Amino acid sequence: MEVLFLFIISFSYVFPSNIPPPRKKPPVLVQKCCKKGEIFIDKNCALVNETSETEWEPQFMDENGRPVSNIHYKILTGIPSCGNRQSWEVYHKALDKLRLLPDGSLRHYTITAEQGISDEELNQEEFLHHDYRLGFYCSEKLTFNGDTFDYAIVCPPDISKTWKDTDFILRKILDPVFHIIAIFCYVTVAIVHFVLPQLRDMVGNIITTMCVCLIIAQAADTCRIFTEFTSPVGFLVADIIMFISLIGAYFWLASFGFYIWKTFRSPNVFLRITDGRKYCYYSYWVWSATITMSIVATFSHFTLDIPDPSEKPGTPIAQGTALGLLGIAVFFSPVACTVLADIYFYLSTLQVMSTVESYGRIHHKLKYCFETFIKIFLIMAVSWLFLMLSWLPYSGMYYCYIFINALEAPLILYISVLSQRRVRFLLRKVCCFEKCVCPCFRPNQPNDVPEWGEEMMAMNR
Repeated sequence: MEVLFLFIISFSYVFPSNIPPPRKKPPVLVQKCCKKGEIFIDKNCALVNETSETEWEPQFMDENGRPVSNIHYKILTGIPSCGNRQSWEVYHKALDKLRLLPDGSLRHYTITAEQGISDEELNQEEFLHHDYRLGFYCSEKLTFNGDTFDYAIVCPPDISKTWKDTDFILRKILDPVFHIIAIFCYVTVAIVHFVLPQLRDMVGNIITTMCVCLIIAQAADTCRIFTEFTSPVGFLVADIIMFISLIGAYFWLASFGFYIWKTFRSPNVFLRITDGRKYCYYSYWVWSATITMSIVATFSHFTLDIPDPSEKPGTPIAQGTALGLLGIAVFFSPVACTVLADIYFYLSTLQVMSTVESYGRIHHKLKYCFETFIKIFLIMAVSWLFLMLSWLPYSGMYYCYIFINALEAPLILYISVLSQRRVRFLLRKVCCFEKCVCPCFRPNQPNDVPEWGEEMMAMNR
């Protein structure tokens, strides 16, 4: 027996086993935003030794929210490169939950305001989430205004596979199409009032300028829709341009109502100065007020507005705006004042019209202009209201704004051009007398009848 045992030992030394030793499992890679020994202090990386906080350490959890220990990991540092997509910041707060999975991916739960749950309730129910692989996220600890949060910078998921999603169709397809249609309608209104000499009076100039402001606002708002193709700076610039254009449009609408109100109250409706000079006076007032309020709002945003770390930058008020609450309030307070002023002009002018005993030709023109002003004011006031409601954390409000914005421009086109018999007559006149392009639409009334615009131009001369 002893001889057999010695033989087996000798055989094992002569013919060693070829079975390799078990390999170590590769470490799980986790990406950290700042360098080792650093955390975010007010959005900037700072040494942990300079603070009372501890360095960020990965805490792994499974899909059910149970902690997972004994995981061999390796930390990589650096902010992810998102290519042509814009990176976004996520805070582990009420509407966003972050969870590091054992395979090194970061899971981001998106919770609506109605659902508002705690971390414990998150494990009991399935919520909308997305997993970010290594290279598309970085995690860090953030200290802001004395509060500490779990924080992450992520690259938004590829939206090319979500074309069947209703939210994607409304936000990324229908909304840009509606903006393009709106731009076309505003351009048509501006061209008609600018090209036809009979419409190039004070009212026509105001409508043209107002439409130009709305065109710029629609173009800037279109740039804000595709956030994944713009930088945060470009997103902020588009925001500022859109708000400046909207302020200008509503100031011009208020000047429209003021012009009609003042003309009706004047004892002599005949013009003593030309419409061109009067338009210059109005321009000085409108553009000075617009530029002043825009500078104050921009200054307030960069110096006084303090962002709330519980909100995602780029989408703080529901559906996306780079400006803070203070900047938006300064931008839209003048709009609220113009709405109140327009209501006063409407009531006061209505009262004056009821006391006028006889209507001349200019009074009739002002009456039609007054009706146009009221209709445009109602449309723009409703659009402004739904724009503010779209910033609430409810997708339904933003969807309503999309359709309200789609109706605004066609309605203004119909009110200021298509429904105006005088404008249709002038358009037919231009078309039919240019070498009889469309003789079938030749008007029946005599052509030597002066129109309102022609009469006012004659008085100016």
